[in-house]
Amino acid sequence: MHRVNRRDFLRAGGAVAGMTTLTRGVLGAKRGANDTIRAAVIGVYGQGKKHINELSRLDGVDVVALCDVDKSILHQRADALETQAGRKVARYGDLRALLDDKSIDVVTIATPNHWHTLAGIWAMQAGKDAYVEKPLSHNIWEGRQLVKAARRYKRMCQHGTQGRTAPAIQEAVQKLREGVIGDVYMARGICYKWRPSIVNDPRRLEPAPGEKVPAQLDWNLWQGPAQEREFSSNYVHYNWHWFWDYGNGDIGNQGVHEMDIARWGLGVGLPQKVQAMGGRFLFHDGKEVPNVLTTSFSYPQENKLLEFEVRPWIGNHESGFTSGNKNDLGVLFYGSEGYMAVRYFEYKTFLGQKREPGPSQQSTHHRFERFIAGVRSRKIEDLGVDVEEGHLTVSLCHLANAAYRMGRSLEFDADTEKFVGDADANQMLKRTYRTPFAVPETI
Repeated sequence: MHRVNRRDFLRAGGAVAGMTTLTRGVLGAKRGANDTIRAAVIGVYGQGKKHINELSRLDGVDVVALCDVDKSILHQRADALETQAGRKVARYGDLRALLDDKSIDVVTIATPNHWHTLAGIWAMQAGKDAYVEKPLSHNIWEGRQLVKAARRYKRMCQHGTQGRTAPAIQEAVQKLREGVIGDVYMARGICYKWRPSIVNDPRRLEPAPGEKVPAQLDWNLWQGPAQEREFSSNYVHYNWHWFWDYGNGDIGNQGVHEMDIARWGLGVGLPQKVQAMGGRFLFHDGKEVPNVLTTSFSYPQENKLLEFEVRPWIGNHESGFTSGNKNDLGVLFYGSEGYMAVRYFEYKTFLGQKREPGPSQQSTHHRFERFIAGVRSRKIEDLGVDVEEGHLTVSLCHLANAAYRMGRSLEFDADTEKFVGDADANQMLKRTYRTPFAVPETI
């Protein structure tokens, strides 16, 4: 069973309440030299750079190796880290060579989406704990395989959404459980992010027939599990997000963060029904994914509804937080006695017909502190977002994309993680992998 019931969430609430103790105890304890955790970062262009910086600030953690298929980026990051740390850093162009290094304890994975699951599984098969950036999978089937791998190899695996590690968001969810806005019946996730046309994106050159692969880039490794395509600078190193072979659109990019908060706050798992509509509005520039997507997830048994909307340009400040031309990102929870607005890393409540201000809080987050705490304690509950919870959240994003691509409402069986009586839709649950980069069928 993959649905999340009230008992599960009360148990989760206990983990939230224990965060202060965890921080003072496991995270705050002094460590000897023998307790130093040796970490490596795989994929160091964007989020990977943040991984390096945040891990390097933690006591008892040494970032000892970096890996990237682009040599220029790899050496740029490694040079900076060596200057900062005052020691040599191992450099790898192929993650398989890095994973063979038995001295490395943990890896963090910040590659493009299509590599996340396979890199995570290979890491855990190599005996390493893994932090896997969002979304932890490129499709629903491989996400479940990642969960199986974590349990099979008894490894700690944390998903890269930070909300659950933030005291403010933990308090928000606890308040929802306590009934601060009454009976909660709906959540609405908002992802309005300024996304310009990729034709005018300065991070890329205009693609041209026969475009040559840059000498510093291993294009074969970059593609990995995806089917082989001709190289285009339209993909490397960011705009791959907008092509189905590699990315999952903004609902599977920025939207994963808000989706996790929405699902957690509602207290639900996988839905029974999903419907989506959208398309490419404003910009028609070669993207394959929609830049406007409106999705509804139905939970008839729980009598709850989750809505999610992605837009690429100007929003209405509907989250209740933004002003000016900033992104509008957040989740609104609706209850019988008021509503709550939540974003990273803050919440506000508005109570009664007059919408009187209620409880609120701001904080930071502790994503890598929680990951390292779980690595040290070997307790899943000490992790920020366990791989199972990450899988359920990311699956909602995949379901939204599947409903959009199929052009119809879909019924889903949360126990089998398959669509009901729909062979065509079930083709969307898994991809065809490229040898030798296939996610294992059996774990």
